[in-house]
Amino acid sequence: VQLQASGGGLVQAGSSLRLSCAASGRTISSYNIGWFRQTPGKEREFVTAISWSGGRTYYEDAVKGRFTVSRDNAQNTVYLQMDSLKPEDTAVYYCAAKIARGYWDYPSSNMYETWGQGTLVTVSS
Repeated sequence: VQLQASGGGLVQAGSSLRLSCAASGRTISSYNIGWFRQTPGKEREFVTAISWSGGRTYYEDAVKGRFTVSRDNAQNTVYLQMDSLKPEDTAVYYCAAKIARGYWDYPSSNMYETWGQGTLVTVSS
C-alpha cells in the first residue's frame, strides 16, 4: 500500500483542519492506521490511531477531546479532524499503516510498515 497525506496548512489558534490519508495499491481496510507528528529536532510522536474497522481508536493525551480520527474504507481514506488547534500542534503530520494482524503496539512508530510523505500543519498564535 502507498499512503498520501494531505490537508495541512497555516491556520490561527482555535481553528480547525482536516487531514486526509489516502491509500493506493491495496485496500486500506486491511490496515490499522496511525497518525504521528514531528517537529525539527524532536522524535516523531504518536498522535492517534484507528483499527482496521474503525472500532477502536486511541489518542495521545494532549489531543484528546480536540482531535478525532475516522475512516471511510469505501473511499480508501482515513481522516484526522483537528479542532481547537494550538500553536504546540505545529508539526509535520504523517500517517502510517500496519497490516491488521498480529500484535499492534499502536503508539510505537516501529510497528508501522508504510508511511506517507507528511503534511505540514502550522498554527499561529
